[in-house]
Amino acid sequence: MLLLPSELTHVQARACLQMLLQGLRSHGDASVTVDASALQRFDSAALAVLLEFRRECLAAGKQFVVRGLTPRLADLAALYGIAGLLPAA
Repeated sequence: MLLLPSELTHVQARACLQMLLQGLRSHGDASVTVDASALQRFDSAALAVLLEFRRECLAAGKQFVVRGLTPRLADLAALYGIAGLLPAA
């Protein structure tokens, strides 16, 4: 399982995505779970990171799921019409 930090805004987005991609390269399972439960401070960049990571997971032939999606982030994803792209674990 890969963990999101407590803060994920445009400032941390690039570093967070790189951390997730590094985890993906060393991940041997067919399914990759991202744990978002620690996420407290975020903006729409958090969704961009999750969507890009989802794309990379699917390109690698792995299933992508999110665990612990905060209600606020879930609401933001619904507002943008992408909630279905962030399946819950």
